[in-house]
Amino acid sequence: MPRRTRPGGGRAARQAARTADAVASVPYLTRSLDPVEVLSTEGLEQIEHHADLLLAEVGIEIHDDPEALQIFADGGADVDGTRVRFPDGMARELVTATAPSSFTQHARNPDRSVVIGDPHMVLAPAYGPPFVSDLDHGRRYATLEDFHNFVKLAWLSPALHHSGGTVCEPVDLPVNKRHLDMVAAHVRLSDKPFMGSVTAPERAQDTVELARIVFGADRLETDTVLLSLCNANSPMSWDRAMLGSAKVYAENNQACIITPFMVAGAMSPVTVAATATQTLAEALAGMAFTQLVRPGAPVVFGSFAPSMSMQTGAPTFGTPEPQLVLFLVAALARRLGVPFRSGGNFTSSKTLDYQAAYESAISFLATMQAGVNFVLHSAGWLEGGLVMGYEKFVLDADQAGMVPRYAAGVATDDNAMALDAMRSHPPGEHWLGHPHTLANFESAFWVSAMANHASFEQWEADGALGAEQRANARWKELLAGYEAPPLDDAIDAEMTEWISRRKAEFPDSDV
Repeated sequence: MPRRTRPGGGRAARQAARTADAVASVPYLTRSLDPVEVLSTEGLEQIEHHADLLLAEVGIEIHDDPEALQIFADGGADVDGTRVRFPDGMARELVTATAPSSFTQHARNPDRSVVIGDPHMVLAPAYGPPFVSDLDHGRRYATLEDFHNFVKLAWLSPALHHSGGTVCEPVDLPVNKRHLDMVAAHVRLSDKPFMGSVTAPERAQDTVELARIVFGADRLETDTVLLSLCNANSPMSWDRAMLGSAKVYAENNQACIITPFMVAGAMSPVTVAATATQTLAEALAGMAFTQLVRPGAPVVFGSFAPSMSMQTGAPTFGTPEPQLVLFLVAALARRLGVPFRSGGNFTSSKTLDYQAAYESAISFLATMQAGVNFVLHSAGWLEGGLVMGYEKFVLDADQAGMVPRYAAGVATDDNAMALDAMRSHPPGEHWLGHPHTLANFESAFWVSAMANHASFEQWEADGALGAEQRANARWKELLAGYEAPPLDDAIDAEMTEWISRRKAEFPDSDV
C-alpha cells in the first residue's frame, strides 16, 4: 500500500486525501448496462463473411518478416512470396479455438490487477504523443520529465485503472534506448499495470526481461503482467516491428492488443460497413498469428478508425461514422469471444475549446455505450493524438469518473424504487426535506470535481476561472503532493543495473 502522509491541516491534509483517493479507487469496472447494438445479426454475419473472403482472396501483405511468413505457412496459410492468404475461415477458427475470452493483467500491487474482457472495463491514458502542452508553456516536444509527470498523474487518478504505455514520447532520449526508461518509470512511479514496448522485437524482449526482474523469472509462464499495442499497417499489411513484437509477447504468455490503424477514406473505404469489414480482416490475421505462436496467448481485438476531412486529409473525431464503426467492431469482438479495445476522449482540437469538449464527449459516450473492455486514450488526447495535454488530462480523468455510475445502469432495489416514500409524499410538496432525499443526497448524483456550478457572483469572487485555468492549478497540485508507491529495494537495484548494462551494449541511435 502506498505510504500515507501524517494527518494534519493544510497541504499535508490535502496530500493525504489525494493519496487516499488513489488507494480507494476500484481496480477496474464491471458493466451492468447492455451494450448498444446498431446492426442486426444478419448484417454482422455478412461483415464476417466478407472479412473471410478478403483474407482468402486478397490476403495480408507481410513486410520484412520472413519468420512470420514461415509461422503462417507452418500453420496452414497459403503463403505466396510476401502475401499470406487464409483459406476457409482459417484465421477465425484459430482465434475462436484458443484465444481466451478474458484474462487478468497482474499489477505489481495485486490490489491493482485488472480483468480485461466482458463485462469489465479498464481505462488507460492516451498513448504515443510526441508533444505535450500546458497553459504555462504551450506546445513543445515531450521529455522524460513529462513522461514521469503523466505516469504520476495516471497513478493519482482514481478513474484510471492502468498506467498505459507511451503516455508521451520522451524525445530527449535516444530512440533505441528510451523504452528502457519508460518501462522503468511505469514500475517505479506507479503500481498499476502497464504496457510494453513494440517499436522493435528487441525492445519487446527488453520489456519481457525487465518484467522478469519485477515479477519473478517464472511468473510470466503462468500470469499475464504485460499488455502491448501492435498496430497493423493498414490497408491489409503487417510489418516486422509489430508482428515481431507480437511474437515476443505471445511466446512469453503476455497479452497483445491487435489493432488495425486506419483513417477511413485513406486506409479503408469511406463507408462504415466496409471499414468494419477491413478492421475485422486485419485484426483476425494478427490475432491468428499470436495463436500460431502460442495457442491460448491472451489477445485483445483493437480498433482505431477515425473519419477523415476530405478537404485537408486530416483525421476527424467526434463525427457519427467512427462511433458507428466502434459499435460494429465491438459487436464483432463479442461474437469472436475476445476482449475489445477502442475508444477514448478523442479530439482534433489544438486547445481546450468547445471543439475539444464536444468531440471528446461524443467519442467517450460511444465508448461507454459500446461496451469496450480496454479503453486506451481515456485522458490527455489533443490535436489528433499528436499532443498530450496536462489540462486536458485532468479534465478527461474527471469525466472518466462518471463511468462507474453510467456503466452500473439502473438500480431497482427498494431504495431506488422509493415506492414507500412516494406513497407517503403529499402532492405539490418538494422533495428537498423528505427523509428519502436526506438519506441519499450525498451519493445520489455524480458530481464533477472540475466543473463549476456556483452562482455567477460566487464564481467571480473565486477568480472567474475557466475550466482550463482550474485544471492547470489541479495538475500542479497533484504533482506537488505525489509520493511514489513502495518498490522493493532489491528489485529497484537489479532493474537499474540491468538497464545500465543493456544501454552499454550498443550505441545511441535515432531509429
